[in-house]
Amino acid sequence: MKLLIVEDEEKINNAISQGFREEGFDVSSAFDGEEARTIIERDEFDCVVLDLMLPHLDGITLLTRMREHKDNTPVIILTARDEVEDKVKGLNSGADDYLAKPFSFHELLSRVKAIIRRTSSNQTILQVDSLFLDPFKKTVTRAGVPIHITGKDFILLEYLMRNKGAAVSEDRIIRHLWDFEEEISSNVVASHIKNLRIKVDKAFPKEKPVIHTLRGLGYKLDG
Repeated sequence: MKLLIVEDEEKINNAISQGFREEGFDVSSAFDGEEARTIIERDEFDCVVLDLMLPHLDGITLLTRMREHKDNTPVIILTARDEVEDKVKGLNSGADDYLAKPFSFHELLSRVKAIIRRTSSNQTILQVDSLFLDPFKKTVTRAGVPIHITGKDFILLEYLMRNKGAAVSEDRIIRHLWDFEEEISSNVVASHIKNLRIKVDKAFPKEKPVIHTLRGLGYKLDG
């Protein structure tokens, strides 16, 4: 699951981001409203955790623009403001939930998971041939046998399964798995694909391969 944390206080942003990464989320960070707007326009997220008091572009304006552009990505407003009128304004602007600072990370985590369950199909178990992936339980099985897959490999496998039958380019994979400012080579993508092939295809010789390389186009997962 892909999450964007929009918070201008670096320590808070880093702490929240690290917490969600430890829970298996693919996390991107933005430290001002304009940076967040750019990221949101170029990528898709399962949820956005959005502070209201941001440099350059405040949270309410950013949220309003998202909804005006028919972007229905779930948004949790996270802010030091705890006045009723601020909560109402945020919710009326299209926020799905509201959490005031100081807050418990575990409460934020539970709210993010609850919103994603309510507003998306991420709770649906993904299937390609005899390969099954549960996005919330973070489990993978093939032919009924559990497969241990974590980190970027799990995120990549989930992404390919959500795009079942479609060619996914290396550039799209890089944008999905890494923050846009990171310099990532195609060799890194190939390395993760190799790891998945070993665990998903080669470990099951009686099952037909599901991970395919499409020369010049990228990769495809199909039965």
